[in-house]
Amino acid sequence: MRTATLVSSFRPMQLLRAAGLALALLALTSTASHAQTWMVSTDAYIRLGVMDKFGQLGTYTARFVVSNQNSGKSYILVKEIEKGQNGVDVIFPSPAAESDYFKSESGEAASGMPGRYTWECQVGGKKVVGGRFTFPEVGNDVTVIDKR
Repeated sequence: MRTATLVSSFRPMQLLRAAGLALALLALTSTASHAQTWMVSTDAYIRLGVMDKFGQLGTYTARFVVSNQNSGKSYILVKEIEKGQNGVDVIFPSPAAESDYFKSESGEAASGMPGRYTWECQVGGKKVVGGRFTFPEVGNDVTVIDKR
């Protein structure tokens, strides 16, 4: 009788061991091998900014104008600067999904095409700051890594 009790108590233990062994073997087996897949994106952009250094103006309107020297197109973004804020930074080209973005007079969104650009910021109809920059050509390389 004692032997029957011992055998029945070992059965659950043996089942647990067998299940544990099966799980360990399942975890150690390799799954189907696939090559690594990568996605890549490269975006060129530039940050432009203006600031009333001593905060003398209070609230003002900053009109940023960026001109593509290759195509002759100009893109405009107008920002309202509140009193106490003094200045603002903007990103060119800004995504057209944003509420305010760089666009041409006809509403065309700016893009970061390779080439030379000039920019200026106007306050009260006068140029207060400006400069120039160049967007480089951008290329991406993708390497497929085979896991054989």
